[in-house]
Amino acid sequence: MKLAEALALRADAARRVEQLRARVTASARYQEGETPAEDAVALLGEVAAVLEELESLIRRINRTNAATVVEGGTLTDALARRDVLRLRHGVVTAAANAAAGEGQRGLRQLRSELKMISALPVAELRGEADDLARQLREVDTLIQRTNWEAELLD
Repeated sequence: MKLAEALALRADAARRVEQLRARVTASARYQEGETPAEDAVALLGEVAAVLEELESLIRRINRTNAATVVEGGTLTDALARRDVLRLRHGVVTAAANAAAGEGQRGLRQLRSELKMISALPVAELRGEADDLARQLREVDTLIQRTNWEAELLD
């Protein structure tokens, strides 16, 4: 099985756990004299089975990520790089937007009102954000390609 397939199965299992959790909580109590919509005990058993499968998938995915070499590091290194690039891009973009006055009243009504001045170089920040977005796309493409090429480890 390819790593990408395992990642899809992991996402499906996580969704299934959430759906089952909602069904368990909806059936956990019922009015005396009524019949519950579903058997909460059976649903809990189903949750346990799905969680066991999920744990196995997560372990195998993590082992595969740590063992798969991509561009001088591991896939785990690339994932960390992508996460940090996303955070950095978000911070730089937010800084540029704030410095540009987006979402703020920008026009003065009267000459006596205070003028707002940017403390940051907006154009440079926008350029940096564009460069970070490019790097993020490149790393993400590398990760996605590797996910479809790498075999899942046991």
